[in-house]
Amino acid sequence: MSDKIVIPLESVDLDSISLVGGKSASLGEMIVNLSKLGVAVPGGFAVTTNAYFDFIKKSGLEPFIKNQLATIDFNDLITLRRAGQKIRQAISSTRFPQELSKEIIDSYLELSKKYNQEQTDVAVRSSATAEDLPDASFAGQQETYLNVRGPAALIDAVRNCFASLFTDRGISYRKSLGYDSLDVGLSVVVQKMVRSDLGTSGVAFSLDTESGFKDVVVINGTYGLGEMVVQGAVSPDEFIVFKPLIESGFTPIIEKKLGVKDKMMVYGESSDERTKIIRVEKRLQQQFCLNDKQILQLADWVQKIEHYYSEKKGKWCPMDTEWAVDGETQELYIVQARPETVHSQKDSQRIITYELDNSEHKKPIIKGIAVGDKIASGEVNILFSLDNRLIKGNGFKEGDILVTDMTDPDWEPIMKIASAIVTNKGGRTCHAAIVAREMGIPAIVGCGNATERLANGQLITISCAEGSEGHVYDGKIPFKEEQVDLSKLPAIKTNLMFNVGSPGLAFQFSQLPNKGVGLAREEFIINNYIKVHPLALLQHQTLKDHQLSSTIKELIRGHENEAAYFVNQLAYGIGKIASAFYPEAVIVRFSDFKSNEYRNLLGGKYFEPEEENPMIGWRGASRYYAPQYKPAFELECKAILKVRKEMGLKNVIVMIPFCRTVEELKQVLETMNEFGLRRGDDGLKVFLMAELPSNILMAEEFASYIDGFSIGSNDLTQLTLGLDRDSSLVASIYNEQNPAVLRLIEQLIKTSKKANVKVGICGQGPSDFPEFTKFLVEQGIDSISVTPDAVIKTIMAIHEAEK
Repeated sequence: MSDKIVIPLESVDLDSISLVGGKSASLGEMIVNLSKLGVAVPGGFAVTTNAYFDFIKKSGLEPFIKNQLATIDFNDLITLRRAGQKIRQAISSTRFPQELSKEIIDSYLELSKKYNQEQTDVAVRSSATAEDLPDASFAGQQETYLNVRGPAALIDAVRNCFASLFTDRGISYRKSLGYDSLDVGLSVVVQKMVRSDLGTSGVAFSLDTESGFKDVVVINGTYGLGEMVVQGAVSPDEFIVFKPLIESGFTPIIEKKLGVKDKMMVYGESSDERTKIIRVEKRLQQQFCLNDKQILQLADWVQKIEHYYSEKKGKWCPMDTEWAVDGETQELYIVQARPETVHSQKDSQRIITYELDNSEHKKPIIKGIAVGDKIASGEVNILFSLDNRLIKGNGFKEGDILVTDMTDPDWEPIMKIASAIVTNKGGRTCHAAIVAREMGIPAIVGCGNATERLANGQLITISCAEGSEGHVYDGKIPFKEEQVDLSKLPAIKTNLMFNVGSPGLAFQFSQLPNKGVGLAREEFIINNYIKVHPLALLQHQTLKDHQLSSTIKELIRGHENEAAYFVNQLAYGIGKIASAFYPEAVIVRFSDFKSNEYRNLLGGKYFEPEEENPMIGWRGASRYYAPQYKPAFELECKAILKVRKEMGLKNVIVMIPFCRTVEELKQVLETMNEFGLRRGDDGLKVFLMAELPSNILMAEEFASYIDGFSIGSNDLTQLTLGLDRDSSLVASIYNEQNPAVLRLIEQLIKTSKKANVKVGICGQGPSDFPEFTKFLVEQGIDSISVTPDAVIKTIMAIHEAEK
């Protein structure tokens, strides 16, 4: 096989990389070994590296290439561009030796016969010998040609693939990793096209690309050919599937986000125009590009591919795949698979966290999709055209923040010296996002209008440390960086849980030592994922507020109706947190907005009273059974049912806040029953927030109807001492360690133990005061729930208390 020019894909495997490159080897490996597991991969053949080296040597190009490479000063982008362009032009204009072209054409005609066509449509992709390896990603650094038909077009495409080995970014990247460009061979994959121009396509990762969380498949997709996703020309739909439950019979799709799919790439109408870009009709833009069945099938295949490669390599090997759905047959295919190269190389025991010190409470001026979790400051440098900028001699300084519409691989030499990247277009798997991750710099993509909102020379801070949404701030904002070696933390007996508000940070937080989530707040999800008062969603058409109705119509795109929007969005937020910490318990507190906070939601002014003291007004449990709010509470119950029964995340426990009396608790439980949420069904547990003195004084009676208490020390302190913690006049009296508060907590822990129900705490106290933590441990509390930023000091405090 070693002297062959052309080899069918089914005859190569991962041991053939030196001959056929990473891409061809991976495709052959999957065709041979994963087809029997149901994973469909289009057939084709590999033009081997023998053909490439023969072409370079027989054409006499080798000395010329060597001389041109020697002229490059890698600190001077112009010399890189000049040499790269000369090499590519020389290769593209050199005649292909007839003995090589004949073998390639014969194999193509044979492939066409398999599909009962005279000249079938193929994708022609480069496959470098240093590409798609677990420790280096050359993804996108050589060319791909789609919808290639006929012998002449095929040979042109193969020769252009050879030339693309010497793109500026390819030369630069190989230099940075110590590869000699003359030693790197190039194979070319010729693969039957999937008619995704009539269907859908995209990419899928077998981990969360930002946090490295292992238990999900992240899918990005759009209409038409997949180049639009890779280029960042559209913001794709995004789907996240929880891997451990894929084969359980549930539908563990824990997130669906509708993208902006206004354009699609389809087949062109002539040999000169192999592909073209057209508009997507409005109706399709409002729909997800994949249905649930397709999402689950794709996630299952990606998980199978990851499992196979991990077993083959003897270690975890997360995968980056490309997929396509044929619009004629509706069949799904995997068209590429390569090892992910960022998180698979990291030390999982060493975690670096970043925190913005935004003491001035600055608001972001632009938002987009966060890539990575870092923070950077620098001056804005807006580039619309890479060529024009360099021709004019208008340089890009090291440390500048690159702001542009979108990037492609030619931009990589500039991206390497940027401190951060901001783009108008793209999603988490576009070129800018992939390169930023590999280079370890923060990026915010899909901002929409960053090139208009920002000005050249403007000093800005970009933060990817606040969840899945990236924020751009005006000016330079300081931040903290902390490195933690998890292997050096002591073991503790008390269960340490987390207070989590943002689903976007859940995957990241779950990698810290924990025993689950002691408090997941619905308020954050409703505020940020839903944004509208639930009653306004249900009744806006009767309000005659056209602006509100127009906003709601835009928000609910991709959902069946307003109620489905609320249920789905809340379920996705809860599901993301529950999956991050699965199988540990995740205690979800029903909504506990006060009336003034509810009024701030869209449409809230129509439904909320103006109370003198909302802190002790219409909040928590008293809303759930009230006729005027009950329809909204039904939506909350349906979201919990979706998470537990559809997604299969039965680690979710519900918690009732601000419940004043035992009779009120009974009314809430009856209302939950009415909406299909019954304590004990499918193991559902119900906890009660212990934040009023009445909860503790009547703890024995409350305990008969619940499975556990969670002490809300903030409200408990206020109501025990009779003060408003937000009032500066009495703020000095506020103290969670006041003897009266400690006595109530001690009493509750004793009563809970006696009644055989769990008791934990989810207030701020343990995060701030080690001596308070010591008191709780001494009393025998079952769990302590803190904010993730306090995990290290709380572990140390618990360890000291347990000695």
